[in-house]
Amino acid sequence: MAPWLGAGLLRLTPIGALWLILASAFLLALLLQTAPPSAFPQGPLALSTFFQDLIRYGKTKSVGQLRPPSYEVFDVPKRWFSHFYIISVAWNGFLLLCLARALLLGTPFPGWLHDLLGKLGASQIQGDELALSAFLVLVFIWLHSIRRLSECLFISVFSESVIHVVQYCFGISYYIIIGLTVLSQVPVEGRNVYVGKSLLMQARWFHILGMMMFIWASVHQYRCHVILANMRKNDSGKVIHSNYRIPFGDWFEYVSGPNYFAELMIYVALAVTFGFYNFTWWLVVSYVLFSQALAATLSHKFYLSKFDSYPKHRKAYVPFLF
Repeated sequence: MAPWLGAGLLRLTPIGALWLILASAFLLALLLQTAPPSAFPQGPLALSTFFQDLIRYGKTKSVGQLRPPSYEVFDVPKRWFSHFYIISVAWNGFLLLCLARALLLGTPFPGWLHDLLGKLGASQIQGDELALSAFLVLVFIWLHSIRRLSECLFISVFSESVIHVVQYCFGISYYIIIGLTVLSQVPVEGRNVYVGKSLLMQARWFHILGMMMFIWASVHQYRCHVILANMRKNDSGKVIHSNYRIPFGDWFEYVSGPNYFAELMIYVALAVTFGFYNFTWWLVVSYVLFSQALAATLSHKFYLSKFDSYPKHRKAYVPFLF
């Protein structure tokens, strides 16, 4: 493991460096969040107040902090989450089309896209399974975005809660960068994508395992989102309130943020699809690990502060561990 990690750091590409910075930033935010409040200066103008407002969204905005009214100018509705997935479906669908045409028809990437991938550190490593791995991962991300968009539009019941405009801009940028990250892992020769054997002949056991893990985690995340939505509906499916209640069922029996844990498992499944040893993608997984851990921790604190009868055995993020 150590030699692989060292070699990966030595060959760190610009896109890999970006994910390393993001993972480190969210790890730091998570560590700061777990520190006692007395460690930071308090008050409406304190830096800690701004930090808390920046990392919180939705229900966690109102927990454990004095939020100045002036901060409301940076608020956008949480229901705008759907914009992330609209962008992702369109953008990553376009990248998927470019990759499919390159793999199946031999059509080169557009010149601007090829140049951009080169600046990000496009892979020069040739391997029979790498093209199929990237293709499958991009398909999974596209399908994931379609599912999340449909959930936002037809299942989720949003309250009047908000997110910070910086989080909103970051979310849109994230789904643009994630597709480029996948595409940068495709082996290239000049402007042509390395194809080699027919696409199906490149299939390996880890592609199947990764697909199974992706479906498993996606199903559980969908179930958790349905549970959250149904708590605000009556038996006939009509929305009757936007209050918060204690969720039960599926992975909610183990953690407060099972949707965040499922998100992590989805990205681990994509790492498996890449064949376990894609260093850049493990940096992506590290970012997802820490960013979702931060969200789950804040959500867990919200439930504990709001409900005296909240199940004490539940962890915040990872069942039985954290």
